[in-house]
Amino acid sequence: MYLSATRSAQAGRAKAPPGAAAKVSGTVVALGVVSLLTDMSAEMVTAVLPMYLMYGLGLGYLQLGMLDGLYTGATALLRLGGGYAADRLGRPKLVAGAGYGLSALTKLGFPLAGASMAGIGVMVGIDRLGKGVRTAPRDALIAASTPPSALGRAFGVHRTLDTAGALLGPLLAFALLSTVAGGYDVVFVGSFCLAVAGVLALVFFVRAPAVPNRDRRASLRRALRAVTAPAIRRIWLLTGILGLATVGDMFLYLAVQQRLGLPPAALPLLPLASALTFMLAATPAGRLADRAGRWRVFVGGHVLLAGGYLLLAGGVRGWGFAVLVLLLHGLFYACADGVLMAHAGSLLAPEIRSTGMAVVQTTQALARSAGAVGFGVLAQTATLGAAFGVAAAVLSAAVAVGVLVQRRGGAA
Repeated sequence: MYLSATRSAQAGRAKAPPGAAAKVSGTVVALGVVSLLTDMSAEMVTAVLPMYLMYGLGLGYLQLGMLDGLYTGATALLRLGGGYAADRLGRPKLVAGAGYGLSALTKLGFPLAGASMAGIGVMVGIDRLGKGVRTAPRDALIAASTPPSALGRAFGVHRTLDTAGALLGPLLAFALLSTVAGGYDVVFVGSFCLAVAGVLALVFFVRAPAVPNRDRRASLRRALRAVTAPAIRRIWLLTGILGLATVGDMFLYLAVQQRLGLPPAALPLLPLASALTFMLAATPAGRLADRAGRWRVFVGGHVLLAGGYLLLAGGVRGWGFAVLVLLLHGLFYACADGVLMAHAGSLLAPEIRSTGMAVVQTTQALARSAGAVGFGVLAQTATLGAAFGVAAAVLSAAVAVGVLVQRRGGAA
């Protein structure tokens, strides 16, 4: 009753008929533009955080891991609330808009916070609140606007635009700071303007598809029964196992910076390489997932990430090594981010889709948060290279579990 019967038979490997390389819907493109503007806004503010935390405040690996875990996991429970509210009200666009608007308001709060770590923490927390509320309803809108056979491609296009914003945001921030000496307030105001533009794009250009069975409201009991159905439960459990075995992005960039001997000021530029790869590969990875199987591509992305960890664990140095690590990191996100939502979205009935997606996203966020903290403890007690060696082994074992379940027909 809660899984779409027409979709579950081909869960995660729905194939588009010949000639149906259908155009991505205007709603998906509009949501991509909203995410592009919002990510530009967010990344303008957060581009220098790792450098500031590690080299400005002199934090150790343990503290960095805890902060990275907190940053990753802060939206977890909020995603559940946003997803359930969207299903309960039957208005995912409204709930997503509230999340986008909340994040936009925080951009004006950063200048008021000044150098107060407590104030900055509050602003970051509110921004994460907005992100948590909007994510599942936004992804549900994408799924509701797309035929099941093209979900991977649709999410790939969205993630391409989303990542373009993540790529352009730091560049714009550095350009503003280079033009205006000490112009941090200019960065904050520019970030606010972009965030507001994103909210307006959502309001005026995103059409919310009609929700079938509007009379079947997502009661808490119905939501629980839906997300604990075997197919969905298997997805979020395996996603959690893989998430526990991943390392926080801050550590990966820090390891590359230290291996190359780059100055600390170069650290905020390293994510741009991963973001560029993600942006270019997201749509092809989504189309591949529609044809070859979404779960296969999702697990394959983790294989690539394990390869990157192995490189960081070894003694290899040089720019070729760094480019390969960042390339593998970007390909991992291209294979894992939107593809997972396409896989889950193909299994969930429309009236419960936001809640189900939120459960998968929450499990992944909490698992990655715990993984970041665990890696921080390991890196604090051993060397960073040795910690990545352990991470590569653990992630390889987690991938083996995912492949085993796939072969048994648990997740195609």
